[in-house]
Amino acid sequence: MRLSATDPAGLPTADWVDEFLLKGPAGQICLRLPEPIDRAGLRRLVIERQSRLVEAGLRPGGAAALRLPPSVAYLVNLLAVWRAGAQAVLLDHRLTDYEADQALSRLRPQVLVRARRTGGAALQVFFDVEEELVRLGTDLAGSQHAVIQLSSGSTGPSKVIGRGAADLTAEVRRYTRIDGVPAPGERLILLPSVVHVLGLVGGLLFGLHTGVELQPPSRLSGEAVFRALSAHDTPATVLGVPFHVGLLTSTDPRPQLRQLRRMTIGGEPVPAVTAGTFEDRFGVPLGNMYGMTETGVIATDLHGRHRPGVRPAPGMQIREVGGELWVSCPASPYVGDSENPRWSDGWLRTRDAGGVDPGSGLVTVRGRLDSQVSVGGLKIDLTEVEWAITAVPGVAAVVVVHDGEITAYVQPVGDLTVDAFNQALGKRLARYKMPRRVRILDRLPRTATGKVVRDPSVLRQASSAASPGGSA
Repeated sequence: MRLSATDPAGLPTADWVDEFLLKGPAGQICLRLPEPIDRAGLRRLVIERQSRLVEAGLRPGGAAALRLPPSVAYLVNLLAVWRAGAQAVLLDHRLTDYEADQALSRLRPQVLVRARRTGGAALQVFFDVEEELVRLGTDLAGSQHAVIQLSSGSTGPSKVIGRGAADLTAEVRRYTRIDGVPAPGERLILLPSVVHVLGLVGGLLFGLHTGVELQPPSRLSGEAVFRALSAHDTPATVLGVPFHVGLLTSTDPRPQLRQLRRMTIGGEPVPAVTAGTFEDRFGVPLGNMYGMTETGVIATDLHGRHRPGVRPAPGMQIREVGGELWVSCPASPYVGDSENPRWSDGWLRTRDAGGVDPGSGLVTVRGRLDSQVSVGGLKIDLTEVEWAITAVPGVAAVVVVHDGEITAYVQPVGDLTVDAFNQALGKRLARYKMPRRVRILDRLPRTATGKVVRDPSVLRQASSAASPGGSA
C-alpha cells in the first residue's frame, strides 16, 4: 500500500517528490551552484540516481544513509531516495568515522552514500563531490518516516528524530504563509547546511516547492555573499545563523546591494545591538526564526518588529508551562522512544525557557533549560560530549560546562596531557563539538554524597588551584 503525503507519518512516494518538489516549468532555474540547474535537469539527475540506488540494494520501505557534505550529489541522492519510496538518514559530513559507525549500527540502513572524493576549499558552502554507494544490508527501515535526523550528532544520548512526508509538506506550506518569506521568482542566498532542518526545509524544500531560486555563495565569506547577491537583478533574501550576521557586518559592503530584501536568522536569538548594527549597515530587516529539529519552524519575526519576541507560525500553538515553552506536535517525533517524557498528548516540551504574552501572543525565548547549547547556530549536547570523553583512555571522570565556551574539566587516570587528550577525543567527536578549553584536575570537586560538582564557579576555582600546565 502506498502512503500518501496526507498520512500523519509516512514514507514519501515518487508522486510526492514529482508533484510537490520537482513540478514546474522544465526550464525554470531552481539551483545555482554556481552553474544553473533547471527543473528538467534536476529531474533527470534524480531519476538516474534512483536507478543506481536501487541497483545498490535500496528498496521501497528501506533506508539509505547520506554522509555527504552540502553538494549537488547530496540534493540529488536525497530526492532519489525519497522517490524510491525509502527513508533518508541524514548524517552530518563533519562526524568522525567513529560517530558515523555508531549511527549506522543503530539505524541499519540498506545503503550508505558517502563521499569518495570531495573538492573545494575549507570555507566552501557547496562542495564538488564524487560519491560512492555501499550496500549494507536488507533490513527495512525501522519506522515509516521520510527523514531521520540525529540530535547533536550520533553517539551517546542523542535522540533519533523522524519526520514523515506529510509533516515535511505541512512545514513547507507553513513557510509559504509566513509574512516576509521570498516569493516565487525571487532568490534565497542559502548559508546554513541543508543537512539540518533550517537549510533542509526552510531552504531546499521550500525553494523547490515554491519556485524560489536557491543560490549558495561560492565560499563562506562576506565578499562571496555580496557577489551572489549582486550576480542577478532579482530580489534576494539571505538565510543563515547568527555567525553569518557577524560575517556580513564585518565585511565592507559593495556600494549598493539593491537586490537584498532581508536576512533571516535561525538557530538562536540575535542580540539587539547586533541586529541594530546589521540593519543600520544594510538598510533592510534582520528577521528571526525559532524552531526545532523535531517540529521545524515554530515562530518568526521576519520584519524585525517584535525583537526579542516572535509570533507563532501559521498553525503552530505554543504555551508556557512553568517557565518552559511547549509546542503543539500531533505525534512523538522520537523514533524507538515512545516513552520519551518530552512528548505527551500532542505537546512537545522544548526545554527552552520562555514565555507567551497573553495579550499579543508573542513568544519570548530566554535560553535552554537542559544540557543542549547553541554554538554558532549549531546545537551541541553537553551530555553527549561528556559521554564521548569518558570513552577516551586515561579519563576517570569529566564535567563539561558551557561557561561562555565549552569547557571540559577532566580527572585523569595516571598521566594525561591536554595534547594527548585532544588527539584521542578528536577521533571520537566532530570538530565543532570539541571543547574549546580543557582543564585537567587531579580530582574533580564533589559533593558530600560523592557527586561531581557542576557549578562553573566552583570548577573554575578548582582549576585555578591546579597546576597551570594542566590546561589549554
